Amino acid sequence: MKDIKVQFRGVSKTYGALEVVQNVTFDIAEGDFVSLVGPSGCGKTTLMNMLAGFTSPSSGEVLLEGRPVTGPGPDRGVMFQEYGVFPWLTVEKNIRFGLNLSMHRGMPRAEKDQIVERYLELMRLKDFRNAWPKNLSGGMRQRLALARAYAANPHFMLMDEPFGALDAQTRSDMHDLLLGIMQAERKTALLITHSVDEAIYLSNRVLVISARPSRVLEEVEIPFAYPRNRDLLDDPEFIRLRRYLRDLVMKQYADQQALG
Repeated sequence: MKDIKVQFRGVSKTYGALEVVQNVTFDIAEGDFVSLVGPSGCGKTTLMNMLAGFTSPSSGEVLLEGRPVTGPGPDRGVMFQEYGVFPWLTVEKNIRFGLNLSMHRGMPRAEKDQIVERYLELMRLKDFRNAWPKNLSGGMRQRLALARAYAANPHFMLMDEPFGALDAQTRSDMHDLLLGIMQAERKTALLITHSVDEAIYLSNRVLVISARPSRVLEEVEIPFAYPRNRDLLDDPEFIRLRRYLRDLVMKQYADQQALG
């Protein structure tokens, strides 16, 4: 049985009179890839931000490995849609950035060099090591953001629509790249996405989030084994799950619009 690493226990969040999250409870086990799907503005990002330590619950608690989350930490790598790379650092120095933090103090320079080279190779960025982020394509910047996050060796990956701005082919390539790294390094992940197909393809569990205030409307187990490939999209069970989840999400979109 997998160890439970993340626990949301009766978590609510209010901003003044606005209740954004309402009594949310769920777990994430070691090695899980969990996706949150639901309408825009329903509170998905607020849930992720509480696990990241960027904000705190108004009531309830978020536990990470049994301890309350009290702030950000190097054990959590965070990726956003806006890439999250440093424009004033080259590709190589972006990847090296996390290795220069205090948690890696004492790591030999040669070991850091090996890690940087590994991620330059994995992300197909070796020929661009001295390039500036502004000179990279959107897909390359997102690969760089993924490399920088993983090179620091966080225990958990938190991703908020990281592929939303990419074209369809690049997005597909990033899915397969991410799954390969996730399986090789046994990371635990939480993904926010508006794409039901993306959630099914990447995850082993999908949580459908209700219209604001956020509640876990339904938890759906994804039955497909890893590794996965694009043939999965034609599987009858994939098609059934897509239809089922889309219907649930579209109902929440309608409810969200009714709320204004």
